[in-house]
Amino acid sequence: MNELRDLLGDLVADVDSVFLFSPNASFFEEFAEVDEDIVVVGPENALDAEPFVELPIDFTDLEGRLRFGVEGALEQGIVDEGDEVLCVTEVLDGAENTLVRVQTNNFSPSGVYDMFVNSRADASVVRDVFEVAIELGKKGQKGKPVGALFVVGDAGKVMNKSRPLSYNPFEKSHVHVGDPIVNVMLKEFSRLDGAFVISDAGKIVSAYRYLEPSAEGVDIPKGLGARHMAAGAITRDTTATAIVLSESDGLVRAFKGGELVLEIDPEEY
Repeated sequence: MNELRDLLGDLVADVDSVFLFSPNASFFEEFAEVDEDIVVVGPENALDAEPFVELPIDFTDLEGRLRFGVEGALEQGIVDEGDEVLCVTEVLDGAENTLVRVQTNNFSPSGVYDMFVNSRADASVVRDVFEVAIELGKKGQKGKPVGALFVVGDAGKVMNKSRPLSYNPFEKSHVHVGDPIVNVMLKEFSRLDGAFVISDAGKIVSAYRYLEPSAEGVDIPKGLGARHMAAGAITRDTTATAIVLSESDGLVRAFKGGELVLEIDPEEY
């Protein structure tokens, strides 16, 4: 361990915590004797580490991964504003670990952690919807790009602020997102207009919904269209999370509280 500390040098000196992103057991043990607090960040706590921040999706971009870990640790009270932390993570599969030293207040709150963990909808449901959108973004419909809008959580209020565009194929069903067969159905129905409405627990409440909240005052990045505007508006007026697959650029974006909080490229997953 002394050799590791000598190698890290100034990166380790005087940090308040060391964040290990998805470490294996042997690498985690290498850090067991450091003086600083060790925080493990990953999709599951296979090492029974404490403290631990759950990483709900595999953020392939370094900034997104670090941001979520830091925001999660701040939210849980593991670290404080202004703390110096050393983040140890892989940028590419099989690559050497990358070390980045940051201050926790380098990241202004984005709402990403809140979207998964403090949402009325189960974090697993939000993750499952992301996976459907990402898979659809990769393959499209019969090889052609397709757009889609999923509204997750606060379904009763979302239904009251929308109207049907067509017959609801899920009206009398009790199917939930995450089931492989249901996910295939979602991909098939995505080629038609309207939003999917999904409950906090993952039940698919409706397809083909036209969202009606006023877009006045909703500020979205230039170049984004009607789906994104509707996503911003419905999340401003409800506690729902909206996940949009853009037909034009193929990116998946998430809105919460009327704001864009996450943007990912399906091709990187």
